[in-house]
Amino acid sequence: MALIAGPTASGKSALAVALAKALGDAGREAVVVNADASQVYADLATLSARPNEEEMEGVPHRLFGHIDGAEAHNAARWSDEARGILSHAHGAGKVPVLVGGTGLYLRTLLYGIAPVPEIDPDVRAAVRALPVAEAHAALAAADAQAAARLNPADTTRVARALEVVRATGRTLGDWQQAREGGITDAIALTPLILLPPRDWLRERCDRRLVQMFASGAIEEVETLVARGLDPDLPVMRAIGVPQIAAWLRGEIDRDQALEAAQAATRQYAKRQYTWFRHQPPPDRPRHEESLNNDSINNFAIILRDRLLTG
Repeated sequence: MALIAGPTASGKSALAVALAKALGDAGREAVVVNADASQVYADLATLSARPNEEEMEGVPHRLFGHIDGAEAHNAARWSDEARGILSHAHGAGKVPVLVGGTGLYLRTLLYGIAPVPEIDPDVRAAVRALPVAEAHAALAAADAQAAARLNPADTTRVARALEVVRATGRTLGDWQQAREGGITDAIALTPLILLPPRDWLRERCDRRLVQMFASGAIEEVETLVARGLDPDLPVMRAIGVPQIAAWLRGEIDRDQALEAAQAATRQYAKRQYTWFRHQPPPDRPRHEESLNNDSINNFAIILRDRLLTG
């Protein structure tokens, strides 16, 4: 199985398709499997930069756009879906090409998930009602390691760590030491992590947001807003959605919405960049140059040869 990972706008999707085509040229059918949390949503074709039919170039793609925005998809559910897709592909003699930038999804699939019990709804409600500063202070008292590790403004992760320790009496880190369900020991993995120059990546992110605003992103958000979905759903918090929604409500103008979405995307790419530089095992190959058509094709051939000879 191939794994192509890295921050948003780093060229993962194009490389995945090129690899699949190179495998096809060698007589091996491939299937591209999505590992991006936003690209699972049917409602976010444009804002998630989901590959369109032309970009797929006839290569089968799985777990793209298969979830309605009214559902709250998560890493555990995606991991179950991905294991099924990978098993089916291997059984059919196909090569799975896993591609995406959601580190939590990849970690859950490869190394398993912490068996944290269901959180008591009353505990969850009480934690989620706290201002993030108070939640972080409470976390520092209950789980100092988690508090030191997490950004004090990261509402979602701070709340998760706090609700786990309050509901179970064990820290999230403790639960994570007991991960189960990972597939790493059962597969032969051929990975490549894309870490292009930061300036190049930022410019790509900014330019892509301009293109999104001009080619369907606004209409996507109009449709989502019209559905009256819970604003806490992942699809409503996806980058670009809150910014465009604020513009549609008349709170900011179009240029401000674009600038805010670009800034949020750059921050997200920065977090992904840091995660992929430090979290995966150090022996996983990392490519730190920008990609163009020639280098994409070259890497596709290199990865194909590694897959077929490894």
